[in-house]
Amino acid sequence: MSADGFSSGPPPGAAADWTIDQGWESYAQAEHDVWMTLYERQTALLPGRACDAFLRGLDALDLHRSGIPDFKRINEELQRLTGWSVVAVPGLVPDDVFFDHLANRRFPAGQFIRKPHELDYLQEPDVFHDVFGHVPMLTDPTFADYMQAYGRGGQRALELGRLANLARLYWYTVEFGLMETPEGLRIYGAGIVSSHAESIFALDAPSPNRIGFDLERVMRTPYRIDDFQQVYFVIPSIQTLQEVTLRDFGPLYDRLAGASDLGIAEITGADRVITIGTQAYAKTGGRLASAGG
Repeated sequence: MSADGFSSGPPPGAAADWTIDQGWESYAQAEHDVWMTLYERQTALLPGRACDAFLRGLDALDLHRSGIPDFKRINEELQRLTGWSVVAVPGLVPDDVFFDHLANRRFPAGQFIRKPHELDYLQEPDVFHDVFGHVPMLTDPTFADYMQAYGRGGQRALELGRLANLARLYWYTVEFGLMETPEGLRIYGAGIVSSHAESIFALDAPSPNRIGFDLERVMRTPYRIDDFQQVYFVIPSIQTLQEVTLRDFGPLYDRLAGASDLGIAEITGADRVITIGTQAYAKTGGRLASAGG
């Protein structure tokens, strides 16, 4: 989670790096019940839709148990597997704080959970989106390294004034990425796997474009923050994603400085098109349907 516009430092009760105590003992049973409702709904849906790395991560971390996971418990296994840990934060944090956490293999997660009437849409990511959606992929060593590299890249993007371009890479991979497998397209993006509706839409709906991942193409493509995506970018593997992004972005940023954005639903002659969408959903106005982003 990150956002611009912070000027007064961390809120009362937070450390200098914006971390707070999760306060796991303070969760009410009703809050644990919301987690279990969301968990059971998603885990019934995701086999055959989520990628193997995500499903293995769910098993490794045993995120169900008795409700909202205790970060101290899941960090023991996460540390053993990839050296990452989850740290609680009070909400959105400044970009520089976010990138510093990632660069040091810490994933900042909100510790509040949505209300029962917000199961299908939440504007600000909560503990279900952050932990269920993001943390299972951090058990995969290659993806874990990619996330750390992204954090380091974010620090440089801030210095170079290219954060808008780099944010699109995060959005279209970490949040809303799809993967090609021998069995078909699979989900790995946290914004999809934590959303019941978008887990169906991203793979089954005729509306969105699905395009082979290209780094420069992604960085030129705006995204939707309040509804289903109009385009999904598809990677061939986590390893390939890591390989194409572990590079000096300086020359790419120089090219992007002189390039205009592409239309969010545009198809170019250089695209490897997997699905040309009808864009029917967007044309009819859509609706708020993602559970956190």
